[in-house]
Amino acid sequence: MRSHSGGQSAPGSAHAEGDPAASPQSAIEIATITRHIPTERHNIGMQLTHFGHSCLLASISDTTVLFDPGNFSHGFEGITGLSAILITHQHPDHADTARLPALIDANPQAALYADPQTAAQLGAPWKAVHPGDEFRIGSLNVRGTGGRHAVIHPEIPVIDNISYLLGDDEHPARLMHPGDALFVPGEPVDVLATPAAAPWMKISEAVDYLRAVAPSRAVPIHQASSSRMRAGSTTGGWPR
Repeated sequence: MRSHSGGQSAPGSAHAEGDPAASPQSAIEIATITRHIPTERHNIGMQLTHFGHSCLLASISDTTVLFDPGNFSHGFEGITGLSAILITHQHPDHADTARLPALIDANPQAALYADPQTAAQLGAPWKAVHPGDEFRIGSLNVRGTGGRHAVIHPEIPVIDNISYLLGDDEHPARLMHPGDALFVPGEPVDVLATPAAAPWMKISEAVDYLRAVAPSRAVPIHQASSSRMRAGSTTGGWPR
């Protein structure tokens, strides 16, 4: 465990689990946790910083990507030097439209990608990513997969959700962020950001998903669902 480094400013990144300096509120929601993860299948490391819930900062080689800066995540606001911002879907716990403009202003060089519905809502310069799309961000190849959000309830319309695979010429799936879906890519994944709790998922399904993808390593995300429901909080809307 170590604080984030490498050119980006990450407020609070020195707070580790159990740090008495951290807020007494849910550590799952507000703690900024950074890990350097050596992959097992290939001799390359990546640095992951978790800003709570589904917001993950991934630094691989010379490329730094921020996933899902939503309203249940904290600490990403001061980041600079981003190569790209990737959003999986439109729910506010994955895309905080109140804080996105300042983040984009601080990172004018960052490429902006989202699922088709979110890209349409946010407008230019956001680019829509469809299942099967491939593009380059810095030294990384990025692929859009999946396409649909997991079913929350039969009466709730299913929205777009893009799962992202990040890799390079040596290995196309060094990191996978599925968003709110249990999409199995059918290929070896080094590091999986795996949903840990959600209204659309049973614990047994989370276990089955982890076994199905069988990554070298897994990093839990989407934990704010359980903590907020236990607290009975509806601030900012229920996580979905």
